[in-house]
Amino acid sequence: MRIVFYLIVAGSSAIVTYGLAWLIYRMSHRYRLYPKIRARDVHTRPTPRLGGIAMFLGIVAAFAIGSFLPQFSLIYADPGKILAILGAALLIVLIGVADDIWDLDWLTKLAGQIIAAGLLAWQGVQIGSIPIPGLIVIGSPWMSLILSVFIVVLVMNAINFIDGLDGLVAGVAIISNSVFFVYSYLISYGTSEQTDYFNLSQFIAAVVIGACLGFLPLNWHPARLFMGDAGALLIGMLMAASSIAVTGNIDPCRLNGQCSNPTDLLGASGLLPAFIPILLPFAVLIVPLLDFGLAVFRRLRAGKSPFSADRKHLHHRLLDMGHTHFHAVLIFYAWTAVASVGCLLVLLVEDWWWALIITGIGLVVCTILTLAPLSRRKAVEYAVQSADADLALDADVAAFDPLDAAAERFEPDQEPSVEEAEKAFDKLHEKGTTP
Repeated sequence: MRIVFYLIVAGSSAIVTYGLAWLIYRMSHRYRLYPKIRARDVHTRPTPRLGGIAMFLGIVAAFAIGSFLPQFSLIYADPGKILAILGAALLIVLIGVADDIWDLDWLTKLAGQIIAAGLLAWQGVQIGSIPIPGLIVIGSPWMSLILSVFIVVLVMNAINFIDGLDGLVAGVAIISNSVFFVYSYLISYGTSEQTDYFNLSQFIAAVVIGACLGFLPLNWHPARLFMGDAGALLIGMLMAASSIAVTGNIDPCRLNGQCSNPTDLLGASGLLPAFIPILLPFAVLIVPLLDFGLAVFRRLRAGKSPFSADRKHLHHRLLDMGHTHFHAVLIFYAWTAVASVGCLLVLLVEDWWWALIITGIGLVVCTILTLAPLSRRKAVEYAVQSADADLALDADVAAFDPLDAAAERFEPDQEPSVEEAEKAFDKLHEKGTTP
């Protein structure tokens, strides 16, 4: 029955978010509250970007409802953390909305993010310990504060960087937070229901899941409403806060193998399960962090600001490879699910090497699905190159041979799509079989 109370706060967050998102969508079109399309945008029609406001208000409503449930009384016993989370969320939403409207410079946005992260750490939402097999590493207060601020800012920007496809951030957040909720629920297992099962980390994860579920119907492709920087930064901040808060709920003996009762150990024997508290937050954010790291490296190497915009994010590359919008989003979901669930399986499976095998198989499948358009395009190119020259010219498919001069009709950065290539392949086959 404990899960019912989390369903209540998640459901309230989803309902309020959905209702307000629909209202904001209607008002945005009525008063033309949407920006012009930018060169790096994937969508082709002006779309409102104020969905983050609805998500924020849905989250605030869930926090308000949670305060009336006795099961969460210990969470609200420290009001400083709750007020810090809501205050930081409000600051982030204001910055995000301002950026969506006026396109703020990156230094202003970064300063606001640091202030919001500092507010969280100042009120106690900071890393308490880093579990390592055999010991628990606890840094100095200043080290804990600085590391916490860095993690919050990093995760906020990583989530914001992947916000380029309809439904991408909301779906990734639902998958990631669901896995993280199960993980934090498992490690909080203990004798006291209230102190262990009802904690801040799980509460935040449930609220974020609800907000994203409520927003996704209007954000699914083709999206009618975007969450904008306000929503993406908000989700990133809350996910970071949930990951940081869980460090205070870890029972050292149950992770480092020193419990007197073997049944108290999570997962199997061995060292790997003890690293899960460190690995899982990175696993659930593997796609955003990878995209963020590549973007920063790419821009610094070009002598640009790491926060400057471009059209070379992972989701742009998937589209350029030939994936449809829908397929690209599903591929992101798949990578996120495999990486995060794989880490979780280490805790659930007695022999953790089985979890590694299952995860490895999942990663191979994701790789095949990701690279499938390239294989198809290469097959078309080979078919065109192998065909008789006159037949290729007659079928008007010579341009799909990159070695042919006719291929110059395509721009250097705009290769033929998989759909175009397949049509050319069918045309070539039709010409070849026609007597």
